[in-house]
Formats: sequence, C-alpha cells, structure tokens
Amino acid sequence: MGLNDSSPGAMRNGRGLSDQWAETVVVRPRTTERHITVHKRLVLGFALSILTLIIVTAVAVVLSVRFEDCGSRDVATGESGSRGSAKLNGSKGERGDEEGVQPWRNLRLPGTLRPRHYDLRIAVYMDNFTFSGEVSIELECINATRFIVLHTDRLEVDRVSVTAEGGANGRPANRPGGGAMRIHRHFPHPTTQMHVVVLHRELKPLRVYRLNISFEAAIENELLGFFRSSYTLHREKRFLALTQFSPIHARKAFPCFDEPVYKATFSVTLRHDAQYTALSNMPEEQSVLEEDGSITTRFSRTPRMSTYYLAWAVCNFTFRETTSDTGVTIRLYARPDAISSGSGDYALHITKRLLGFYQDYFKVQYSLPKLDLLAVPKHPYAAMENWGLSVFVEQKILLDAEVSSSSYQMELTMVVVHEICHQWFGDLVTPVWWEDVWLKEGFAHYFEYVGTDFLFPKWNMEKQRFLTDVLHEVMLLDGLNSSHPISQEVAQAADIDRVFDWIAYKKGAALIRMLANVMGQTLFQRGLNDYLLSHMYGNAARDDLWSKLTQAMRSEGLQIDIGQMMDRWTLQMGYPIVTISKNQSEQLPTHYITVHQEHFLYSQEAKSNNSLLWQIPLTVAVGNASSVGSESLIWINNKTETHRIGQMDDSTWLLGNINQTGYFRVNYDLANWKLLIQQLHNNPEIISVGNRAGLIDDAFNLARAGYLPQGVPLQLIGYLPEEPSFLPWHSASRALYQLDKLLDRTDEYSLFSDYVLKQVAARYHRMGWPTNVPGSEGNVLQASYQTEELQRELIMLACSFGNKQCHRQAVTYISDWISSNKNRIPPNIRDIVYCTGVSLMDEDVWEFIWMKFHSTSAVSEKKILLEALTCSDNTFLLNRLLNLSLTSDLVPEQDVIDVIIHVGRNPQGRNLAWKYFREKWDILNARYSEALFMNSKLIGGVTEFLNTEKELNELKEFIQANNLGAGPAMPRSLEIVEGNVRWHRLHRRHFFQWLRKSPNSNLG
Repeated sequence: MGLNDSSPGAMRNGRGLSDQWAETVVVRPRTTERHITVHKRLVLGFALSILTLIIVTAVAVVLSVRFEDCGSRDVATGESGSRGSAKLNGSKGERGDEEGVQPWRNLRLPGTLRPRHYDLRIAVYMDNFTFSGEVSIELECINATRFIVLHTDRLEVDRVSVTAEGGANGRPANRPGGGAMRIHRHFPHPTTQMHVVVLHRELKPLRVYRLNISFEAAIENELLGFFRSSYTLHREKRFLALTQFSPIHARKAFPCFDEPVYKATFSVTLRHDAQYTALSNMPEEQSVLEEDGSITTRFSRTPRMSTYYLAWAVCNFTFRETTSDTGVTIRLYARPDAISSGSGDYALHITKRLLGFYQDYFKVQYSLPKLDLLAVPKHPYAAMENWGLSVFVEQKILLDAEVSSSSYQMELTMVVVHEICHQWFGDLVTPVWWEDVWLKEGFAHYFEYVGTDFLFPKWNMEKQRFLTDVLHEVMLLDGLNSSHPISQEVAQAADIDRVFDWIAYKKGAALIRMLANVMGQTLFQRGLNDYLLSHMYGNAARDDLWSKLTQAMRSEGLQIDIGQMMDRWTLQMGYPIVTISKNQSEQLPTHYITVHQEHFLYSQEAKSNNSLLWQIPLTVAVGNASSVGSESLIWINNKTETHRIGQMDDSTWLLGNINQTGYFRVNYDLANWKLLIQQLHNNPEIISVGNRAGLIDDAFNLARAGYLPQGVPLQLIGYLPEEPSFLPWHSASRALYQLDKLLDRTDEYSLFSDYVLKQVAARYHRMGWPTNVPGSEGNVLQASYQTEELQRELIMLACSFGNKQCHRQAVTYISDWISSNKNRIPPNIRDIVYCTGVSLMDEDVWEFIWMKFHSTSAVSEKKILLEALTCSDNTFLLNRLLNLSLTSDLVPEQDVIDVIIHVGRNPQGRNLAWKYFREKWDILNARYSEALFMNSKLIGGVTEFLNTEKELNELKEFIQANNLGAGPAMPRSLEIVEGNVRWHRLHRRHFFQWLRKSPNSNLG
C-alpha cells in the first residue's frame, strides 16, 4: 500500500499499460553481448526514436505545468463562478473527462465511483498527539471518469497511487487495462473538504480499482474527528484519543467517501503505545508486539456501514463485561476508578436487557458479535451510537447509586435506551441523506420511552413523561414562524448541522407515536420488521418506511395510505390547532360537532400560510360529571367539517385528542372550557391523567398565543390542590416556569408568585420531605417512583416561588452538611437544596460548594454542584464563575455552555450572562460552532428569557453586527424574544388584572 506511480511495482506488467503509455515506453529484450549485431540503419533509427521521445516528453511537461498552474489558481482564488446549485443526488452521469467539469466544487460527491472496502491502518502517537495512516480503498467504477473525488479535511496527504484490480466480480487485472494507473496530479479542495486525484486515463465502468493514500494529521483538542481527552487518576493526568465522526467528520481522520449512502466494509488496524488499549467497532482479531515496543492491533472486518459510524479509541481504561442471551459480548470501558467503584454496572445491566428487548420487538437480531460502551470525560454530545462501540459522556452512563437522584438515573437510562435503539435505526438501516435524519433520531427518541417502559413498567413513560418532555416541549418550538418541516432540503454543507435539532428528534418521535397509535402496535411492529429486513446493511428514505407501513395496514384490509397521510406532517412546518365546538341543531335529535383546523402560531401577527392542511386523526369523547364515554376516531381532511358525535346536552363536555396521542393542540368554545374546568375542580380523575396534563399545557399556550383569555389557564390550575398525580403537576410546573421568567423582574411579580404558592401549599405540606435511607439502591428503582417525583416537583415549586418553610428546610440541610461534613441531603432533592442554599446564604456557602465540586468524583454530583453555583444572588461570584468556566480547566469544556445558560436563568444574572455572551461570542463560536446542538443550545439558552424592548434591540444589534441572520438559531431566538416583548405589551395587564380579582369570577 501507499505506492505512488513512480514506484518499481507500477510497471510490473507491460500488457497492462494503455496505448498512450506504450507509445512512450521502450521495452528492450534481455540479451548478451555476443548476440548483438549493430547495423548503422538501426542505430540511426534508434537515435531518431530517442529524439522523438525527448520532444514528446518536453511538450507533455509544458502542458502539465500550465494545467497545474491553472488548477493552483482555481484553488487560490476561491469559489468565484462556482455558485451553481448543489446536486443532491450526485452527478451519476458525469464522465469528468474534460477540464471544464469540476465535480469537486459540488456539495455532493459525483457518484461515479462507489467504495466497497477500506483497509485502514492508523499509527497513533500519544506523546505528541499526532497520527499517521494509510488507507487502501477498493472502488467500483459506476460511470467512466478521470477524477477520483473523495473527502478529506485537515489531513496532510502524502502519497497517492491507483491500481486496476479487475472486473466488478473481482477477477484479476491480467488483461489490457489492468495494473497501475498513471496519476496526473492530486490536490485538496478545502472549500468542499474534498481531495481530487486526476488520472491520465479514464476509469472504466464495472471495473474495480484500488486507491492507496498515505496521510498524517494532529489529534485535535476540539471534540470532533479524531480528538483527545484527559482525566486525572491519583493526581496524574492521563490522556486518551477517540473518534466522533457524525455527521461529516470521518474525513478529519482518513480520506473517505463521507456520505451516508456510500456504505462499505472496513478493516481497521491501530498501532499504539503498549500502555494503551485499542478499541474499534469489531472484536480484536490479532495483537502483535512490535520491535519498537509498540502494539499493532488488527480488528475484524465490519459489515457494510456508513463512514460516520466507524469508530476507534486508544485509552488506558478498564472494563466490566457481561454476555447477552444470544451470546453478544457487552463491555463497559471507563476510568479504572469508575470501574472499580461499580459506577458502570447499572448501564451494563440494562444494556443486556435492552438487546433482548429490541431483538424481540423488531424481530431482527443484533448484527455484531460484541457491543462496547465507552464512558469518556469529554464529548460534544450525550452519546454517539457507533456500531459496536457506542461512546457516552460520563455524566450519561456512570451512576453512583448512593448520590444519584431518580431524575438523573431516569435521564441516564433513556440515553442508553436511545443509543441501543440506534444499532437498528441508524447503524443497520441508515437514512439515504441528511434531510431524513429524523428517520433514525425520531425512532430512537420515541423508543427511549418504549424501551424504558420495558425496563421499568411502573414509570409509565410513553403514556406520561413523553407528553411533557417531548410533545409539549417540541410544540413550543414548532409553533414559531421560524420553524421548519421535519424533512428539509440540505442544499449546502452548513445545512447538515441544522437538521440535527429538536424538530428532528422530538417532533419525529411525536409523529411516530401518533402513527403507532393510528396503526395499532401489532401492525406497527409488522411494518417496522419488514422495513428493517428489506433495508438492512443499506439505506432508506421516508417513502421506503411509508411503503412498508402501508403494506402492513393493507395486509389486514385497512386501506390507509400512510405516505399520503404522513407527507402532510413531514413536509409542512408546524402543526394545526383543532377547534371543536358543539353544533346543536333543533331539527336533529342528535348533536353534531364542528371541527376547524388552522396552522397554530404564537405570533398571530405573523403571516400564517392558510393553505396548510393536515390529515388529522382526531379522537373525541363526550363526558359529564360522573363518567366519560368511549372515544371516537374522526379523520379531519378539510379546513372545517361537521361530524355526528352522539347525544349531548348543556351539561356534557367534549374532550379531544384522547391521551394526547395526536400532534396538535385542541381548543374549544368558552362554554366547553368552563365545563371542563368545573369537572377538574369537582372530580378531576374522570378525565385521564394524560388529558389533564394536556389541558393544562394547551390552555397556557393558547392563552399565550392569544387564542384564549389569560384567565382560563389560571382558573384551570386552581384545581391542582386536589391533583394526586405527578404528570399534571409537571405540566403546570413547566408552564409556570415560563411565566416566572417573563415576570420575575416586574413590580407586580409577587401577585403571580403568591398565586402559585397558594396552589402548591396544601399538597406540599401533605407530601412533606423525603427521608435519606442509607444503603438504598437508588430511589428510582423503588415502586414509589411517581410519588417521589411528585414530592420533588412540589418541593421545587415551593422553594422556587418563595415558600418560607421550604427555604428554612433547605438552609438547615446545608448548615448541617457544612458543620458535620456529612451530606445527609436525600439524593432526589439535592439539586433543589443546593441551589436554594446558595441563593439564600452567604459567600462562604458558595465557596464550600465550589470546593465540593472539585473534590467529588461522582459525575452526577459534579453536575448539580456546578449548577448550584449559578444560583447565587451575588453578581461578583456569578461573574467569577463565568470567567473561570471559559478561561481555565476548572470547568469541563462541555459544561461551559450550561454555566452560561444557568446564570442567565437566574434573575440576578440574566443581564450579566447576556453581556458576557456578547463579549465572548468570538471565543464561544470558535470553540463550539462545529458541534451539533452546542451553538444553538447556547444562543437559545441565553436569550430565551430576554423580554424588554431594550434587550430586543440589543439582540437585533448583535445579530446585525456579527452577521448571524443566516443560521436557524438566531432567527428563532429573535422570534422568541419578540414574542416575550409582545406578550408584555398585549397580555400582561389582563394577566395581572385577573390575579387581582377573585379566581372564581369568570374565565376572562
């Protein structure tokens, strides 16, 4: 490997040379001196041949120099004249046989070649954080071309050679056209992160070639590509190196065809220092001790997979191991101290169960012989689902049962469930292109809740927490005019990062859940099984999924075209508001309802596209004071429809979107809202817990958008003192938190906080505080999970809104900890107690928490201690924390953004964080701009609670000064802040007016 075109092996078979080459090569037979007879004519002819050869060579050199010079100017002068539209499906018909054709200027690879196998050898040098490599890529030619175009980014390419291997069936190249290919030149094209190899003659269709490239690069410190991380063990700093290739960063580690559709097999070999262990997607095949003391580790060949799922790591971690019921070896690798303490045991245990669950659910076996879970100190995301080597940031996989809260354990569980699901949706079947990234992320996010329910049925995640944590959350974003369809065109490289947002993850999950409920679980599973089996080891688009689900429906005689239905939901932005009203006709003995749909937007001043219509599976039930009837399914296709619903009178109420399985909001006439509110106050449990949470969320958001009077949601939550379940409280808490940030700097804020405390007080005192039971195996595993979560929610509301008894209890806990140096605070409420104590107590408490943050080794404890430091009322301490987080190693790099956001959520720190964000923007943008989510998370987190005209103007000036209008994050933030300002202008006065009056006066 790594041979260039001038190496001795390049001409080992004269018959393999092209006619063009043959004309310039003289092949002399091997003879002895006594057989040579010299003739004057021969000598003269020979001389003329030599002269002709010299002239031809000189002309070729001149032309080559001119061609090279032209190409150099192309690269040097940038992209003027190359702003043509990117070809999303490649340029499969492009021959590339003329200088004017330059496929390396397009976003997509030209499609003339297809990789079949990569033989990749990497030498890792941890002493100076560099690596070198050789890759040999077996290529199949699809269309004739003289250009080999593939991806590289920041790689120093050294030697390049190309050989003809034979036909596509693998026959050797022992006929004309085989052997070495002469390379005219090769060069990088940084604008599109491509490397171009220009050949003297064309590659032929249906032939197989081998491209060999040697290269080297740095092991970066920026969390993408092949990067380094570190941790401290026994006061010694240790390093590790690992990969993060999704979505387009494999090209930073080796030359490759870095698009999802170019699946190939991979053979990886890593050479590294003997003190380290090497890991990759597949099991180790051979390990050899070299003469220089290094180790060369070769791994088994992978199945066909996309480049961004390839992974490797070089570390000195240890591991725990288990085996699945089907013989898959499962290992969890982490810091030696984390392994010895058992912090990884919980994740290892649930992974074994999850492999069995998914194999049973999908009826498709896990494809690899092993699955490694790698816990790393630093990573740009919560986790990455590399096939057979999933990587997790430590906070999302290591669990110390003695100090971890139930909410932390629940979050960790769901991250593991998500990544294991990707071994099927993503690794095994991969979206064709990034516009359908929701096909993998939406499914994995949906199955977070389904899979967690399998592990812990009493949590009831899919029917409850899914509503507040997925459905309600994503509807906040998708109700903005700056939202986008879930399937969106990817026209340039920058767009690839944009598709990884909560619309893809959470809206994708919500639509899949709606579809599963429409189809029923049996047919849904049958369709998914067919989809996975049909496209395993390959790629699929959304139409492939719709086709299989439609076939499943039709197998039972159900003539529903899933594609026709779902295209409305995936190719249009936003979602509908469905308004249901009674249509009582004196001429008819039964009653009808009128249903109206329109595009829901928070800003009704924004121009809504009135032509948007959805095919809506609306479930409706009729109820009264003592019972609720069975639900009816009505398909709504038009803007306004009338449907027969059954007998109703003045005391019966309507309820739409039963259990909130649909992705839409429901509004009613005020008379129906009044009946529903009466029902909640008198006997709330007649209405399901999911619909109680849904009514609260819909009411607050409809009021915020101006569809309802401000008093409706406030009067509705007046029933909460009698609410026994966690979910409605959680729904209310989220809505009240949004209002709290809008109002916490107003003069009349106490009117709002007193009203909230009035709703909370009775049940808060009834539930009390948890006791800390030493030696428990984690609160989350106990049967009383829902009760504990309700208790936690009430304590958080009470302390956040100023309940004096709650404050006293928190201060007592903190004081006891400081005086005894024993932390007796129950793990489930530590974050609340820490934050409350820091906000109420003096600077010494802040210093104590800062000290504990550095001394603890429990990653879950570190997280909440750091967040507690942002709760101080002391702006000097907040400013100190902000500066320390960005300019020192004291705060982990992935936590810096959380520090800035949490300071901004503190009313005393909002202006400080906003000012700091603007001043440090260049540093922050340089550090996080390439990492998915991070920049948008930072921008949204810092700006979402700005709500004055002054702050809005500052945001506009900042966007303009930094030319930030192009990306999605800033326009979304601008729309949110404009909405905050508009709410103050239009609704704040009415909101406080209602609070001053008796809550029972009226809905308005």
